[in-house]
Amino acid sequence: MSEKILYLECNSGISGDMTVAALLDLGANREVLMEALESLPLTGYSIEIKDVYKSGIRACDFNVILDSAHENHDHDMEYLYGDAHTHDAAVSHEYAHAHADGVEEHEHAVNKVTDAHAEHTVNETPGTPAHHHHHDARNLNDIAQIIMAGRLTENAKSLALKIFRILAQAEAKVHGKSIDEVHFHEVGAVDSIVDITAAAVCLDNIQPDQVVISALTDGTGQIRCQHGLIPVPVPAVTAIASNEHLTLKIRNVEGELVTPTGAAIAAAFRTESTLPDSFEILHTGFGAGKRTYTGVSGFLRAMLLQSSAGEDHDTILSMETNIDDCTGEALSFTLQQLLKEGALDAFCIPIYMKKNRPAYLLKVLCQPDDRAKMEAIIFHNTTTIGIRFQEMHRTKLDRRIIAVETPWGMADVKCCTYGSDTYYYPENDSVKQLALLNEVGFSEMYGMIQAYTRAKGL
Repeated sequence: MSEKILYLECNSGISGDMTVAALLDLGANREVLMEALESLPLTGYSIEIKDVYKSGIRACDFNVILDSAHENHDHDMEYLYGDAHTHDAAVSHEYAHAHADGVEEHEHAVNKVTDAHAEHTVNETPGTPAHHHHHDARNLNDIAQIIMAGRLTENAKSLALKIFRILAQAEAKVHGKSIDEVHFHEVGAVDSIVDITAAAVCLDNIQPDQVVISALTDGTGQIRCQHGLIPVPVPAVTAIASNEHLTLKIRNVEGELVTPTGAAIAAAFRTESTLPDSFEILHTGFGAGKRTYTGVSGFLRAMLLQSSAGEDHDTILSMETNIDDCTGEALSFTLQQLLKEGALDAFCIPIYMKKNRPAYLLKVLCQPDDRAKMEAIIFHNTTTIGIRFQEMHRTKLDRRIIAVETPWGMADVKCCTYGSDTYYYPENDSVKQLALLNEVGFSEMYGMIQAYTRAKGL
C-alpha cells in the first residue's frame, strides 16, 4: 500500500517560520491558514507572505511582523550575536528586500497591530481591566486557552498543543521546574504562538500519512537570550533532542540554526525515522530563514513523497545472544542504550543453558544499517563473546501517532490501519500521566482514551 510522506530536510536547521513557509510553498492552503490565525484571540502582529531568494533559489518567506510593544529581536543578528555579526545583519536585512523586481509577493491583510478592540489577555483575572505587557509571561494553560479559542480543526489544535507541551517539558528540564511552574517568555511571545499554530494548521491541511525528519543541523558559539548568553545548540534544543530522541548534527557555523520552536515542531511532526527505499517526489517546497550565515543555504526543504506500492514490507535485522554470567543491572542498562540508539525493539527472555544454568536470551530488532552500532553496545556492556544475526522480512501496518485533546488531558495515540479497519492504541506514557492526574486505574484510562479516540474517528 502506497503512502503520502512529508519529508523535512533540515540541512540548514529548522525554525517555526521556516517550517510554515516550506509547507505553504509545498501547497498548504493559504486562505485556510489566514482564517485560522485571524480567529485566535491574539493581537500585536501582522502577517506577510512573499517570495525571496536564498542561494539563488526562490523560497517562500513567512514573516510575523510585531508591533513595537511585542518586538523580540529574534531576527536581529547584531542583537543576537553582537558587533562581530554586524555585516551578517546587513546581509539579512538585504535579503528581506532583495529581488523585489520580477518576484511575485503575497502580502496578506491579517493585521492585528492596529486592532481597535481590547487585547485578549488570557492570564488576566476575570473582571479586571485588560492591560498590556511586553512579552507576557504565559504558562501552558494560558497558551492552551488561546489555541482552543481559535477556529481550528481538532487535529490542528491537538498538534499545536503537543508542540507547546514538548517545549514546556524541555523548559522545565532546563530550569529545574515542573511543567506547571514554567512560564514562557520568548517562546510564549506572539510570534512563536503564531508560528506554532500556523505550522499545525499547515500540516493538518496537507494531511500526510507519515512525516520523516532528517537530522537537525545546528551551529556553534553563543546566543543572547532574555537570561543572558547561552551556548549553541541552546539548552532547550538539546533538552528536546534528548527527550524526543531527535538526531542533532553540528556544523562548523557560528550561530543558532535550530530554534527551540523548530526542534519542538520536528519532534511533534515526526512519525518515522527513515525514508522508504524508493519513492516518487510529488511536490517540493522551500521555506526561507531570516538569518544569513556563510556556508549555509538558509532554507528548509520540504518534499511530499509517494512511497512505491508494496512499501508496507521491509527488511530488518534480528540479533541475539545467550548470556548466563551478566548482572540484571548490566542487562537493563544495555536494553536502554539499544533503544536509545535506534533499536526497533530490545528484550530479554529467560532460558536455561548448558548444565541447566539460568540465563537470558538477549534479542534486538534493528535496521540492517545499525548492526555495527548495536553490536558495539552489546559487547561493551555485557559479558557475551558472540552475537548471532539474520535478516528478516516484515509486514508493517500503516501507522501514525496523533495528539488527541481528550476530556482528561492530552494523549498520544497510535493509529494503525489494515484495509478499511482502523485500530487505536494509546501510548503508555500518556496513559500513565492521565491515570495519575485523574486518579483512575491504568486499564480504565487506557479504555477511556481508546473509546474517545475511536468515537472521534481521528
